[in-house]
Amino acid sequence: MEKSFPAMVIDSVDGKTSGAFREISMAELPDYDVLVEIAYSTLNYKDGLAITGKGRIARRMPMIAGVDLAGTVVESRSPKWQQGDKVVLNGWGLSETEWGAYCRYQRVKAEWLIRLPDSFSMQEAMAIGTAGYTAALCVDALEKWGTIKPGSGEVIVTGAAGGVGSVAVALLSAQGYNVTAATGRPETHDYLAFLGATGLVDRASLQEKGPPLQKERWTGGIDSVGSNTLVNILAQTVRGGAIVACGLAGGADLTGTVMPHILRSVALIGMDSVAAPLEQRLAAWRRLERDLDREKLRKMTTVEPMSRLPQLAEDIIAGRIRGRVVIDLAST
Repeated sequence: MEKSFPAMVIDSVDGKTSGAFREISMAELPDYDVLVEIAYSTLNYKDGLAITGKGRIARRMPMIAGVDLAGTVVESRSPKWQQGDKVVLNGWGLSETEWGAYCRYQRVKAEWLIRLPDSFSMQEAMAIGTAGYTAALCVDALEKWGTIKPGSGEVIVTGAAGGVGSVAVALLSAQGYNVTAATGRPETHDYLAFLGATGLVDRASLQEKGPPLQKERWTGGIDSVGSNTLVNILAQTVRGGAIVACGLAGGADLTGTVMPHILRSVALIGMDSVAAPLEQRLAAWRRLERDLDREKLRKMTTVEPMSRLPQLAEDIIAGRIRGRVVIDLAST
C-alpha cells in the first residue's frame, strides 16, 4: 500500500480559496472505521466551485475535494464491511466538512457507505454519481406527489444537458413522461433527444423576470438552476403541480411571489441529496438500476484522469461540460 499519494486539496492562500495537488500520507487520513481504495470519483458543479474557489464549499481547511467515490474496502473495524467489499459513497459532507474523494485512499464512516449495486461497474456508478443519484431522488419525489402522468402533459427539466439534467431526462423518459429540456446550447439538442427529450425550450426565455402567474404548461419539473429560472417555471406550472429544486447553477436567489402556491396550489419541493436517509438512497439506486438505459449512460459519460481536475473545474463552472465526467483516480 502506498505511503503517500496525490490529492486535490482545497486551502486558503493569501485570503483566496482554491484547489491544488498535494501529497497526502496515510497517517493524515481521518481516524474512521473503513479504509477505501478509491477507483473512481466524479466531477459535479459543487466540485467545480470548490476547486476554483468560486464558491465556499469547504467549511474547514485544508480539505480534500470530491463528493463521490466508488472503490474497494481495504481495512474495516466495522462489522458492516469486510475487506474486498465494493462500495459507493455519495455526499455526507465530503469536500465540505469531511475529507473527500480526490485521492487514492480515504477513511470514511461505515454508515456513509452503500454496497455497489450488482448491475453497475464502479465506473458506471460514478458516471451516475451525486448528480444522477440526485436526479433519481427528484423523480421519486415527483412521482410521490402524484401529478405527473406518463404520456400526459409536459415535465420540464432545466439545466438539461448537465449532470443532474441528463440523468433526469433519461429516467423520466424511461417511464413514458413527455420531457421538455431547457438548455442554452443548441449543439446539445440531438444529445437531449437521444436521452429522451420530446421538447426543447431555450433557457434564455426562462431567465428574464416575468409576471407572477403565467400560462400553465408544466405538470411538474426538476430544476437545477434556481433564481429567475425557478421562479418562472413555478409561475408556469399547472394547478396542483410540483417542481423539485436541487441546484443553484443560476443563482441562490428566489425573487418570486406566493401567488403560484396559493392561487394554483403549486408545490416547491426541496431536495437535499447530501444527507438523505438510507431508505431514500437505496430507493434511488433501485430506480437507477431499473430505469437508466446503459447506452444512454455511456453517451453522457466521459472519463478523465485526476490531473485534469483544475481545467475541468473551470469548464463545469463555465457551462462547457455536457453530461457526466468520471474521474479515474488510478490515472493521475
